[in-house]
Amino acid sequence: MDQAFDFSGQTVFVAGGTSGINLGIAEAFATAGASIAVIGRSQQRLDQALTRLRGIGKSVTGFSADVRDPPAVAAALKATHEAFGAIDVVVSGAAGNFPSPALGMSPNGFKAVVDIDLIGTFNVLRLAHEFLRKPGASIINISAPQAVIPMAQQAHVCAAKAGVDMLTRVLAIEWGGDGIRVNSIMPGPIEGTEGMTRLAPTPEAAHNVARGVPLGRFGGKQEVADLAMFLASPRAGYITGAIIPVDGGWSANGAGGLAMPVKP
Repeated sequence: MDQAFDFSGQTVFVAGGTSGINLGIAEAFATAGASIAVIGRSQQRLDQALTRLRGIGKSVTGFSADVRDPPAVAAALKATHEAFGAIDVVVSGAAGNFPSPALGMSPNGFKAVVDIDLIGTFNVLRLAHEFLRKPGASIINISAPQAVIPMAQQAHVCAAKAGVDMLTRVLAIEWGGDGIRVNSIMPGPIEGTEGMTRLAPTPEAAHNVARGVPLGRFGGKQEVADLAMFLASPRAGYITGAIIPVDGGWSANGAGGLAMPVKP
């Protein structure tokens, strides 16, 4: 068990927790002793994630649920509560992305990303509220640099993630009286993620991105998970409404080096 954090006896619910950064967060909490529940759209990815998580933790469950489907999300949260008790940590990280200029994007394409990233986050948080431990729960949204840095071919993600960050701040205000803290993590270029592969699909593009990071490298999933565990721990008990980058200074540098042409 990670001696830095101990989440024994706590319940962690991860939306989008079947792959990428979110699965890495779920694995970290499982290693630290938490009971874990994950949801994702793909049954195949869910099954693979559950196999990995059950190799780490003792209490693991998961559900095939789309964050755009409130009844499915509510059912997963209720089942998690029934299995493990009050939910201590909710991580909302389900996301969609595809590079496209605005003129090459259909209204449905724009809507799909906003529905997953922004409305899906609202669905997860709003429906989770009744099942959270009060006081003491921690909500962690997964944002992106596009929330604060305009990027060509990313109008849908920029709009959606900016909304997620504002939702984070508003709920921190509204739910603070319940003893619920709400924060966002803003991962930068993280190696081994589908999102980074889409934004930097070639070795040359990846090299250019790394050159734009002041620390000179891609981050790792564990580095994002470490911040998530800190934010969920008593050590962060006075932190709420915060949007925290984990990006090696990439956003401070204006996301320099992101090889996204204005015209594809």
